[in-house]
Amino acid sequence: MSQSRNEAILVWMLRGMAIISGAIALLILLFLIWETLPILQNIGLTRFFKDPSWHPVSEEFNLMPMLWGSLFVTAGSVLIATPLGILSAVFCHYYAPPALAKIYRGLIELLAGIPSVVYGFWGLVVLVPIIGRMHPPGPSLLAGILILTLMILPTIALVADATFTNVPAHYLRGAAALGLGRWAMVRGVVFPAAKSGLLTGIILETGRAIGETMAVLMVCGNVVQVPKGVFEPVRTLTANIALEMAYAVGNHRAALFVSGLILMAMIVVLVVAAEMINQGHLYE
Repeated sequence: MSQSRNEAILVWMLRGMAIISGAIALLILLFLIWETLPILQNIGLTRFFKDPSWHPVSEEFNLMPMLWGSLFVTAGSVLIATPLGILSAVFCHYYAPPALAKIYRGLIELLAGIPSVVYGFWGLVVLVPIIGRMHPPGPSLLAGILILTLMILPTIALVADATFTNVPAHYLRGAAALGLGRWAMVRGVVFPAAKSGLLTGIILETGRAIGETMAVLMVCGNVVQVPKGVFEPVRTLTANIALEMAYAVGNHRAALFVSGLILMAMIVVLVVAAEMINQGHLYE
């Protein structure tokens, strides 16, 4: 009877924590909607995508250049970090000697713990001058992509490594019994068995890339424009909020909350898409 009571208490505690977590996310969304409602009622949503430029003092609120900047920086970093992180985890888990694998995990965990401002400072004093010598001015979309790649690489690498650890051992024994080579086993057995965990890692790294502020602000140049190449400076939505929220008032402040709402919508779309993909995998 005591064990049943303890289990019931645990279940209710878990339910309560789940409700609190969901309520926090819902309250954040409601707060963003509440802050953006006045400006959306006054000027509408379309002006944030059709105005000539971003000049809030002149009542011009075009967010498209910063939205494209966020998308380009995020997409570039995810496209580079994902294969690097997954393949490095494959090397660590299936090819590297145990001593080397232990050192590798320690280094990746160290990278994951470095504050974003340190990445940004390193990028500003080391990476930006190197890019500037290749193609001025230096602060650019490319600098943002490379810094963000370093920042999100530990996320996908550590999640992939943990996912590979959870692949059932009998899958590997069965592959070995069939005479599959190591890479054939990884490609044909490990990747399909770990696809859900790998997808989770990609979601986590993409979410961090979308929301990163300080490092991107320090190396991207913060010019409000749609870049025509990787060497041109850009400004992301998160950097725009960080730069202007301190002095924004009225419609300007509300427009920055619209930026936050757009970022929230991007994360929601990402999570929904991932859930749909996961559901598709469940029914295969």
